[in-house]
Amino acid sequence: MISRREFVQVAAAVAALVPGGWSRSFAQQRMTQAELLKFNSVGNVTLVHVADIHGQLLPVYFREPTVNLGVGEAKGLVPHLTGRALLDHYKIPAKSQAAYALSAEDFAALAKSYGRIGGLDRIATILKSIRAERGNRVLFLDGGDTWQNSYTSLQTKGQDMVDCMALLKPDAMTGHWEFTLGEARVKEIVDTLGFPFLAQNVRDTEWNEPVFKSSVMLDRGGVRVGVIGQALPYTAIANPRWMIPNWSFGIREDDLRKEVANVRKDGAELVVLLSHNGFDLDRKLASRVAGIDVILAAHTHDALPEVVRVGKTLLVASGSHGKFVSRLDLDVRNGEVKDFRFKLIPVFADAIEPNAEMAAKIRSIRAPHEAMLGEVIGKTDTLLYRRGNFNGTLDNLICDAMLEERDAQIALSPGFRWGNSLLPGQSITREDIYNATAISYPAAYRLTMSGARLKEVLEDVADNIFNPDPYYQQGGDMVRVGGLAYTIDIGKPAGQRISGLTLRPRGEPIDPAKDYVVAGWASVNEGTEGPPIWDVTMNYIKRKGTVAPVEADHIRVLGS
Repeated sequence: MISRREFVQVAAAVAALVPGGWSRSFAQQRMTQAELLKFNSVGNVTLVHVADIHGQLLPVYFREPTVNLGVGEAKGLVPHLTGRALLDHYKIPAKSQAAYALSAEDFAALAKSYGRIGGLDRIATILKSIRAERGNRVLFLDGGDTWQNSYTSLQTKGQDMVDCMALLKPDAMTGHWEFTLGEARVKEIVDTLGFPFLAQNVRDTEWNEPVFKSSVMLDRGGVRVGVIGQALPYTAIANPRWMIPNWSFGIREDDLRKEVANVRKDGAELVVLLSHNGFDLDRKLASRVAGIDVILAAHTHDALPEVVRVGKTLLVASGSHGKFVSRLDLDVRNGEVKDFRFKLIPVFADAIEPNAEMAAKIRSIRAPHEAMLGEVIGKTDTLLYRRGNFNGTLDNLICDAMLEERDAQIALSPGFRWGNSLLPGQSITREDIYNATAISYPAAYRLTMSGARLKEVLEDVADNIFNPDPYYQQGGDMVRVGGLAYTIDIGKPAGQRISGLTLRPRGEPIDPAKDYVVAGWASVNEGTEGPPIWDVTMNYIKRKGTVAPVEADHIRVLGS
């Protein structure tokens, strides 16, 4: 018979197997494919949605944000609740699989229990299961940001993702980062996709004619479904205009209103907006454009375990990097949604069986590059991540690399949301750096900038992020900075948010009249010169061997 003392010793040993007291095998036992996919179906239409995969074929670690500030009417609302506040809002138990998937709470510890998440071969398994259950009721839609931001997608100009997604057989998609392949390449792919690329808000600049189809009508479960596409309205601002010189973008609310009326007139009983607007913009849009039953949101990478209702419109946020597949069952009768059920399915790679056909396709795509991508270039002693309104540790690493490798006083790195996370003690491979930097305009520039101009840049970006009107929120997250500290008051008006700019580490105030050496990358200006950012970052890591960037302490946030 085991004594109390022996029992305590055994319990302590089990708890010590992994941080947080969970053994990996125990966590895996609690996650089965059947349990993850379990769903009490309803109605006659099933919408399946993925978005913001960003070129990721394989499972990854991906940490959700700790800082995702809402402004204006969105302040204090989802998706602007993070960490404990988000878990409390949805009554999600701490350290659970949902807590790991949806928040940054105890991320590094829980990652060792629950493992990587995502992978197109696992998504293929989920989709096959839903289709087997629901038959011709299923509509599978891709929200865009699919073809770019990994090494293989960059090298193949998106063909790797196009070929893999073809195996999933989407019914339609829209886009954003797709456009950074340039007009000719986008048209080339769209002409051979085999399914519609929808973007009602993209026009040619000469005749103001639609570049892509605005909508498609599909029959599912005896219901006529009108799907309208909406590309990122600010693509030509957020990304290089010179790559898409003949196309104009915009919200085009009036045109959208007309398109909703058109598909209703053509017999649509259910209207779905396949959007890449960003969640807050879609929430406002839903309050202003009548007749949309469902908005499938993308761009801001939000993952919400419940739909958000705006009047009669249901908003769905399906996350990013292949972490989730959303399923929305709808009971549509007499042109109205009478009932619905929703599940945000976390794609736990260790629990979901890979689809053999997709896995083989992925292996064939990666085979020529596998050895190079797997080369270890260093190690991290701290958690590397890039998700949130301000600098993450991965951003700090890239900024540190530019400061040293480009001999600069200040580093500016774009507020991108994509790029996988790395756990403390994990080796850093070439692929990890490509996953955070692979774009078609990667030059790491070096120039001089006055203190006054530097403040203008920060003010402009701040207004893109924190303008209280979602229709004017044009960017990703706040530009990441190195060698610089500042205070931002997000509640102040445009041009008055940034103050207290100082050089790090000495704390010397930035002089508006003085010039400073600034390094950055991802400039939208044509002809920008400099080495590709992945080389700059990899060279720095190789030289250091082990890196340990810490949480940002150089940005003071007020007004939140």
